[in-house]
Amino acid sequence: MDQLTGFQRDLLYVIAGKDRPSGQAILDDINDYIEQPVTHGRLYPNLDTLVEKDLVEKGQLDRRTNYYALTPKGRRALQRRQEWVDQYVDV
Repeated sequence: MDQLTGFQRDLLYVIAGKDRPSGQAILDDINDYIEQPVTHGRLYPNLDTLVEKDLVEKGQLDRRTNYYALTPKGRRALQRRQEWVDQYVDV
């Protein structure tokens, strides 16, 4: 996780909170959070990086739509990250 950008970590949280979201669903959620609109040109290369790092699985919902889901490795990494954050932040 320390090798990821903050944006990539945010993507992991969005994916974890959804059931196999499409790229568009991820984009919609991330744009609700980030002030500067995220473009497809920024989103998809970052999703591909997460897939290459085996943190996210990419599959097809139909011919035009892919889904994304955390892999077991991604879920463990996100859980470790959250435990690390929780030791410093008590909200």
